[in-house]
Amino acid sequence: MQLPPRVKPGFVVLGFGLLVIVVYFAVFNTKTPVKPKAPHTSVFTARVVRRDVTETITGLGQTVSRQGVVIQPQISGVLRSVEVREGSRVRRGDLLARIACDPYEAALKQAQGALARDRALLALARLDLGRYQTLVSQDAISKQQADTQAAVVQQDEGTVKIDEGVADAARVNVGYCQIRSPVDGIVGLRLVDPGNIVSPTATTAGLLTVNQLAPISVVFNVPQGDYGRLSAASAGFTRALATTAYAQESGAPLATGLLTIADNHVDPATGTVALKAAFSNVDHRLLPGQFVNIKLALNERRGALTLPVNAVNQGPKGPFAYVVTAAGKAEMRPIVTASVEDGVAVVVKGLAANEEVVVDGQMTLRPGAAVAVARPGPAGAPARPATPSKAGGPTP
Repeated sequence: MQLPPRVKPGFVVLGFGLLVIVVYFAVFNTKTPVKPKAPHTSVFTARVVRRDVTETITGLGQTVSRQGVVIQPQISGVLRSVEVREGSRVRRGDLLARIACDPYEAALKQAQGALARDRALLALARLDLGRYQTLVSQDAISKQQADTQAAVVQQDEGTVKIDEGVADAARVNVGYCQIRSPVDGIVGLRLVDPGNIVSPTATTAGLLTVNQLAPISVVFNVPQGDYGRLSAASAGFTRALATTAYAQESGAPLATGLLTIADNHVDPATGTVALKAAFSNVDHRLLPGQFVNIKLALNERRGALTLPVNAVNQGPKGPFAYVVTAAGKAEMRPIVTASVEDGVAVVVKGLAANEEVVVDGQMTLRPGAAVAVARPGPAGAPARPATPSKAGGPTP
């Protein structure tokens, strides 16, 4: 075969060599692509541990005074003086205020004078009746005269009783001129100043208030579903249950007391039952009208299985938790919880002690997914997630 004069033999050999090289690499040097491994999901974990847990019921309560009194005048008159300072402590019977008493003392004197006069008339009528009865026995006068005198005696006795009632009423009014505290407590803000005319029919809110602060009560409501648990724990409210009041703003404990009283009906509007707990409140940290958070202690579960509440997830079929297996896989485990106390869930079914559960990172997990887990710790105290090692497991 003769090449065209324009094509040189050297170019033909070079092209043939390049073709051989391309075919060689295409046929004999082909490698199977490596499939990348699935990435590990970094999560926080904690161990399922056994511990003693006290079951509690929480609610919102309002503090009420055991005895709160609005001091109202019982008579009309000029308020002469207020004998106590605002915010001072008073005992039952202490003098609080004085009302001008001149007209009432004058009325008492008039009543006492009328009583003395009518008692003298009654005594004279009784003497006359005795004389008449003697004369009747001697047939000196008719029996009708003696009967008439007996009626006069009875009439005078009635008059004396009326006078005694008028005198007692005047004496009571004189006593009302001095207003005394009916309870032990703390005096509130003064509502009326001395010099004003006060009256029991006035529309004002009274002269001042006295509230008993020690002891004090807190009223709160619980759902009707918790009433059975409370009744069982307190043996039908015959045994007091420990109750703690916490500040709404800071959550700091304010006082501890005892629950002894439950209302006798369920509020149909809210489906709750009202309860009342008593607090000694010797330091006066609770004030009437104050809103507090209430925690009521029930039964104590000893050796209960617990895990952080963050490990409990809700699914279509109920609560579940992701358990980290020995192979480093995430296993979705259905669980049954009994209660949640202070961020710790009590589990009664589905988990065993010392198993690792995921407390953070569940949103990106799927059953069977590989995870890089932190070292297991106690319930409620997850550790930092570990960095995966080259082999895919957690770095110690």
